[in-house]
Amino acid sequence: MTGIRKGLTRVEVALRWDPSPAGTPAHDLDLVAAVLPAADPYGEPAYLVHFGRRSPDGTVTLDRDSRTGQGFGFDEVLKLELDRMDAALGRVVVGVLIQDDARTKSFGDIGGTAVRIRAGYDDLVLDDLAGASGAGAAVVAEFTREEAGTWTLRPGVRGFDAGPEEFLRLMTAAPSDRAAGTP
Repeated sequence: MTGIRKGLTRVEVALRWDPSPAGTPAHDLDLVAAVLPAADPYGEPAYLVHFGRRSPDGTVTLDRDSRTGQGFGFDEVLKLELDRMDAALGRVVVGVLIQDDARTKSFGDIGGTAVRIRAGYDDLVLDDLAGASGAGAAVVAEFTREEAGTWTLRPGVRGFDAGPEEFLRLMTAAPSDRAAGTP
């Protein structure tokens, strides 16, 4: 193959939400990215990037971490430099998780939620997470490296009724293994 198709090179995944009403606990949503090896794209992640972390090679960074949703525009921004990723890496799954130990909140309880996936100045995806309104965690994007080395996006919101640890396992699992966590 000649590699004439460019595919995705640098992508930004941004998340926003409205603050909770006065006098109520803050809404804390987090972006998380799991980077998986090409040899085992549904196995254990090579690494995870979430609040306060970045990938070892600097190709995945989380520039902002909001615990309240306060401020203008998007509250959390995850940057992926797919063109710089090691050839041994073949899949990146991006999710959104509500930090709620009691697991009582769902995306439907939080106003103004939005996910934007952008390559350069082009919006590839704009979603309000309504498709996961009953869930507390959701996969919002899946990037895969094709045989020619180009990266493609598989958009779509898939909600899960799972805590943080279980969600990290479910978000990277093969589609046939995800049913148990889907609301």
